[in-house]
Amino acid sequence: MIEVDHLTKKYGDLMAVNDISFKVQKGEILGFLGPNGAGKTTTMRMLTGYLPPSEGTARVAGFDVFDEPLKVKAQIGYLPENAPLYGHMTVKNYLLFMAGIKGVRKKRERISQVDLVLEKCRLGDVQKRLIANLSKGYKQRVGIAQALVHDPAILILDEPTIGLDPNQIIQVRNMIKGLKDNHTIILSTHILPEVSLTCDRIIVIDRGRLVAVDTPAGLSRRFQGSERVYLEARGPADKLLAKLKAQAGVVNVEPCEAGYLVESQLKSDIRPQLAAAIVNNGWELLEIRSIKMSLEEIFRQLTTTEEAAGKQEVVH
Repeated sequence: MIEVDHLTKKYGDLMAVNDISFKVQKGEILGFLGPNGAGKTTTMRMLTGYLPPSEGTARVAGFDVFDEPLKVKAQIGYLPENAPLYGHMTVKNYLLFMAGIKGVRKKRERISQVDLVLEKCRLGDVQKRLIANLSKGYKQRVGIAQALVHDPAILILDEPTIGLDPNQIIQVRNMIKGLKDNHTIILSTHILPEVSLTCDRIIVIDRGRLVAVDTPAGLSRRFQGSERVYLEARGPADKLLAKLKAQAGVVNVEPCEAGYLVESQLKSDIRPQLAAAIVNNGWELLEIRSIKMSLEEIFRQLTTTEEAAGKQEVVH
C-alpha cells in the first residue's frame, strides 16, 4: 500500500530525513518509532503531500505522492500530532463538515459516514457536545474520527496517544487495533509499550536514518546477545550458585530479586539443563523462565542519545 524509495528532506544544512526506504503491506499496522526529532513527523508530512521531498519518491495505493497528490490524499486519513479540531463546533457538525471538505459530496452519504465513525470511535454519547468541552481522550477520538470520515484505505496517525492518561491510552489503542481489518495504518510514537502492543512491524528511525525494520519479536531475536533465564530455587545458596555457574554454556550468574539471573552463550533453550541440575541435586525448583530483551533495551541500542549526538557534532 505504501512504497518509500530513498526519501530525503533537507532544511539547509540540516538533514531531517536521510535516504530512507520501506514498504507497508495492506492491512498492516506499522510502528514508526524514534526519539524526539528523529524525523518521524517530517516523513509523515511528506507521505501525505504536506511537505515536498528534497530527493526520493513515495507511492501510496499505487499513486505517486508528488505527481498525483490529490489522488493520494483521497486514500489517506491523517491525524497530525496536534489534531485540527474546531472547539466551537459540536462533534457531529465538525465531522459532517470534515466529510464534505474531504470529498463526501452527497448529504446522505455524509450522514451515513459520520454515523459510522461515531460508532467506530465510540463518540455517540458526546456527538452533540462542543469539542472545546471534551476531555483530552475524547478529543483524540474526534481527531481519529476526522481521519476516518471519508473511509480512506490508509491511516497515518502521529502520536495518537500523547497526553492521555493510562485508561484513555488503552481505549485509543484498542480502537486503533479494531481498525486494522479495513485500513492500513502507520502509527508514529516514541511510547515504547504502544509499539509492542499494537504494531505488526516496527521501523526505527534515528537522526533521520532508518536503522531497523522488523517485527517486535524479530528485533528481540536479532539483538539478544545471550540467552537469559530467571531461576528461583530452594537450596543451599553457595552450592546452588556454584552449580549454576558450572553448567555448560553459562557465562554469568547473578543473584537478583529472590532468585538468579543466568546468562548463556547458547542460542538454544538452556532451561531444561538448568532445571535438571536443580532437581538432580535434590533441591526444589520454584520458578524458571526466559527473559527476552525488552523493546526499551533495543531502542537504546539503536538510537543515539541527545548527549551522544551533541558530542559527535562537537567532534566533527
